[in-house]
Amino acid sequence: MLSIAVVGSGPSGVYTAQALLQQSLVPEVRVHVLDRLPTPYGLVRYGVAPDHEKIKSLQNSLRAVLEDDRVTFVGNVGVGGAEGVSPARLAELYHAVVYCVGASADRALAVPGENLPGSYSATRFVSWYSAHPDAGADPFVLDARSAVVIGVGNVAVDVARILARGADELRATDVPRAALSALGESQVRDVHIVGRRGPSQARFTTKELRELGALPGARVVVDPAELALDPAYAAPDGPPGALPLPAVVRRNLEVLRGWSAAGEPAADAGRRIRLRFFLRPVELLERDGRVAGVRFARTAPDSGGGVRDTGAYEDVAAQLVLRAVGYRGVELPGLPFDPVRGTVPHAAGRVLRDGTPAPGEYVAGWIKRGPTGVIGSNRSCAKETVASLLEDAAVLRSRAAVDDPLAVLREWGLRPVEWSGWLSIERAEAELGRSLGRGPVKIPDWPGLLGAARDGNR
Repeated sequence: MLSIAVVGSGPSGVYTAQALLQQSLVPEVRVHVLDRLPTPYGLVRYGVAPDHEKIKSLQNSLRAVLEDDRVTFVGNVGVGGAEGVSPARLAELYHAVVYCVGASADRALAVPGENLPGSYSATRFVSWYSAHPDAGADPFVLDARSAVVIGVGNVAVDVARILARGADELRATDVPRAALSALGESQVRDVHIVGRRGPSQARFTTKELRELGALPGARVVVDPAELALDPAYAAPDGPPGALPLPAVVRRNLEVLRGWSAAGEPAADAGRRIRLRFFLRPVELLERDGRVAGVRFARTAPDSGGGVRDTGAYEDVAAQLVLRAVGYRGVELPGLPFDPVRGTVPHAAGRVLRDGTPAPGEYVAGWIKRGPTGVIGSNRSCAKETVASLLEDAAVLRSRAAVDDPLAVLREWGLRPVEWSGWLSIERAEAELGRSLGRGPVKIPDWPGLLGAARDGNR
């Protein structure tokens, strides 16, 4: 039997486990899916917006893999950290280890004032309303009347939508109690989504964009003058012989065109979502020790498809700034790391140490290819890595592996949460929701999660 550990229970990790189960070259495999958290599903649980039920339902297909008899979920086991197990020691337990640890750091703006109170990464805000146990109790929306979201991708649209939604609309979701209460008391009336380039270069999908216009009690505002700066907006068919715009860009521009024609809503029209383009952040402004706004440099298209500064500036008042400008992989102590790319060096998923494949070490997902693609992109990425692993199967079988890795982890002082513990967490969250007159409500803290898990592991 080939014994394999997959580190990470998000889509890339579960798709890796699934590819191992579906292959026919090695008849007998045993897969342990490890996670630092006591809960599975990674960003599907803690990164997908709570009002995106269709995407969150992906948990059902991930669950089917984790419930396979050949797969064991091993939560509450960190790898590479001070309190976890090192890659070297983990390699002692399995024939092979596949690292699917994602890209958990946010890219910085690298502008003055970025770390002022009231300025946060969008990931931190998402973790807060998704009940990630590391998130804490940040008072994100208290006393804020205007919010600026820097970035024009789907994450930026998600956080803007949550800010603009009423708490009553989120009550049917699994948003934790504290976040729901804070959002219900929010005084935010203006949400600015700002990008340094034009609308044709924005990264949001049309579905996400249209959802903004469907929010009850909110209006989307677009400045037609900013749209007109984009050559693709002014001439969507381009000059003779030019390549046609991608379909998603055409659809996005049509949506924006309709909103720009609607004009400025009345002052009492509820919350306003302002989509802004050709503005590059150069400084976060301070008042009384907190963020008070963002200074932007006005940009314009250049001849090379990028943008240039025009010399003009604009200040946008804001008591809350959320930065959604991308992710970076984080070095896992004990694994090689490319600090420029933010990935682990590899060849078709085989980890490279000093340019040479390391026996029994593999990567898949964002830590392998960088933070690109959608959730489904992880499937083909995982298949490539598993194909490499299977090519190495004869060599891997010659490596030592223990019969009961969980017993060894416990001997090392770790307290793994198995599938029964996760099911106990699910029951506890369902009970919490019933007590509040809601559906399941997430438990947002480590003591609560581990306490519920222990009830299932007894």
